[in-house]
Amino acid sequence: MRYAQGGGLTAEECARREQVRLEAAEWIEEGATDREVAARFRVTRVSANRWRRALAAAAARRWPPRAPAGPAAGSAPPN
Repeated sequence: MRYAQGGGLTAEECARREQVRLEAAEWIEEGATDREVAARFRVTRVSANRWRRALAAAAARRWPPRAPAGPAAGSAPPN
C-alpha cells in the first residue's frame, strides 16, 4: 500500500521537506557527492542519488533554453 499524497505529512512538514530538497540541490550543483549530501541532510545515499537524478532530469527538460516570445528587446516596432 502506498502513502497518500504527501506521505501523511502536515503542510508544514511538507514545506520543510521541500526546503531540505532545495538546499540539497544547491549542494549538489556545487559539486557535493551523494555521501556528503546524505550525511549533511541525514538521509540515505539512495535518497541523495535520487535527488541528484531528479535535478539532472529537470535540467534536461529545460534544455535547450527557449527565446522569449515576441519582438526582441530594444527593437523598433514595425511601420
